[in-house]
Amino acid sequence: MPRQLGELEDAVMTRVWQWNRPVTVREVLEDLQRERSIAYTTVMTVMDNLHQKGWVRREVDGRAYRYTAVSTRAAYSAALMNEAWSQSDNPAAALVAFFGMMSPEQREALQDAVRMVSPGPLETPADDTESGSGR
Repeated sequence: MPRQLGELEDAVMTRVWQWNRPVTVREVLEDLQRERSIAYTTVMTVMDNLHQKGWVRREVDGRAYRYTAVSTRAAYSAALMNEAWSQSDNPAAALVAFFGMMSPEQREALQDAVRMVSPGPLETPADDTESGSGR
């Protein structure tokens, strides 16, 4: 299971996820510099670490690498939630507490998600004697 990304790793991955295309260290650096003072080598090291950890893949493009996310932000978030939930000694109580923290909008999104993954109402196969097949 993944460990939570550090603050700078998350800032880099947020851009990779949002842009949803291969990115260079320079592009990420220039965007990060709008918010903070940061060196090229720092961003390069973080992106190399993310590559080593399996968060991004990279391809050579001239003298630089282009980095692409291996999975989505949603998959990352889901893995973190699953990891936290599996650590609980009482998973049902953890879910109840989690649901209690949700906003109405989050609860609605949860209901939509459950509908997407649920097969629908349980249907029982017709009893052969009731269907008149007599088998």
